[in-house]
Amino acid sequence: MLFYQLGEYFQRRAVHASRRSIQSLLNMKPTMARVLGPDGEFERRPEDVAIGSVIIVRAGEQVPMDGSVVIGSSSLDTASLTGESVPRQVGPHDEVLAGMVNLEGRLEVRVKRSATESSLQKMIALVEQASSNKAKTEQMITRLARVYTPIVVVLAAIVAFIPPLFVGNLEEWVYRALIFLVISCPCALVISIPLGYFGGIGAGSKRGVLVKGGEYLDVLAEVKTVIFDKTGTLTTGRFEVTDVTTSGDVTEAELLTLAARVEMASTHPLAKAIVAKASKTTAFANITEDPGYGLTATDSTDTIYVGSARFMRKLGHSIQDEQMGTSVHVMRNDRWLGRIELMDTVKEDAAAAVAALKRLGYHTVMLTGDRDEVATSVGLKIGIDEVKSELLPHQKVEEVEKLAARGKVAFVGDGLNDAAALARADVGLVMGGIGSDAAVTAADLVLMNDAPSDVVAAIELSQRTKRIVWQNIVLAFGMKALFLLLGVLGLASMWEAVFADVGVALLAIGNATRLIRSN
Repeated sequence: MLFYQLGEYFQRRAVHASRRSIQSLLNMKPTMARVLGPDGEFERRPEDVAIGSVIIVRAGEQVPMDGSVVIGSSSLDTASLTGESVPRQVGPHDEVLAGMVNLEGRLEVRVKRSATESSLQKMIALVEQASSNKAKTEQMITRLARVYTPIVVVLAAIVAFIPPLFVGNLEEWVYRALIFLVISCPCALVISIPLGYFGGIGAGSKRGVLVKGGEYLDVLAEVKTVIFDKTGTLTTGRFEVTDVTTSGDVTEAELLTLAARVEMASTHPLAKAIVAKASKTTAFANITEDPGYGLTATDSTDTIYVGSARFMRKLGHSIQDEQMGTSVHVMRNDRWLGRIELMDTVKEDAAAAVAALKRLGYHTVMLTGDRDEVATSVGLKIGIDEVKSELLPHQKVEEVEKLAARGKVAFVGDGLNDAAALARADVGLVMGGIGSDAAVTAADLVLMNDAPSDVVAAIELSQRTKRIVWQNIVLAFGMKALFLLLGVLGLASMWEAVFADVGVALLAIGNATRLIRSN
């Protein structure tokens, strides 16, 4: 029991140290703020920038502090904070948050909050708070250790010294007490139960499911509700062309090629998807960008416009945009040629994984920061029971807490915006291949293959591990109870006592190793 407790102590220390590294992991990413002063631009640490200062954020840079746009227009990648798959368009007076990534034009941002009050710092605090609120589970053997050893020692003392007071023969009863102690030695439990968990952890690692501790397999086996993030978890996080609609003046292939010749000048995720879908072509020679709206190309006497419906309206044309996905419109001179629909694609095994969970009796929920129309469409496509959209990180935590009030919950996510929810859930699973450092650190299990089907595999593994652990508990206690009774009655010698100790331990160990051999 002493060695087992020492092992548990070091395991807890390792897990807690992993959680505390959230802050250090984020601090490893140096962030400088480019401040606009009377004499030009100069760099400062965000902690040294005063509220009200104007900072410059160039294309490709991360927004270092919360504020509002003063000059400039661009699109921002907000996936790390909100999980929204479509970049957000911003212009003057729009709010931007620390952690967002500027994809296009130059922005001048007036700082509204100090670095210590930024969205990133609040995210870290939220993760730490959620971790402290997370229910701690104890394995049954740990609770048993508090009472088992004292009870056995007291009983052995009673066997050794109480009967001789009435029937004499102290030596005989001391011998029976020693047999009692040997038989009651908890080696079978102390060795086979941790081995059962290690077997489960080892079997999971072969499949790419990394478990940070045996206690999380216990909790996962008791889960009633499985909660998913959307972008990067159930979907790939990459855009693909899903539909092409033309006015009839050009074919679908011609529209794609025309758009691609313009979009080749952009690094926007939507532009990359269109270029990948179109046939090989060359870019127009003269292309200009209107940040946050679209691109304009000139070719001899023609002018081609490619961009959002907002871009078309800016040019004076009324365009009806689609709501289920993201639309890129193409116009030549003053004539609308068509629309290209793009959507974040669902992972191949997402629907099958959700269906398998529902067959096993689990309630499935999706929490996302994406738009309601997109979230509902994805939820219907893969068969999720309940969908909640347009949630900020703290709102995800609130939803997790509501669901946790009904029974144990597992949360599956991948991004920085999921870190707090992963920490607050009874057990958190993260997509390790694409997951952020904070999310991987906050989670209890890491799914290295980024496959939703591995969630089902992890749950089945946890249930199999729990079954084997309980088989060992019943075997050990059943055999020991039998031989203890025989020992007290004088029907078992030290040889039987040794078998009840070592023999049962070997049987239990053999049973535990089935987990490792099964994968």
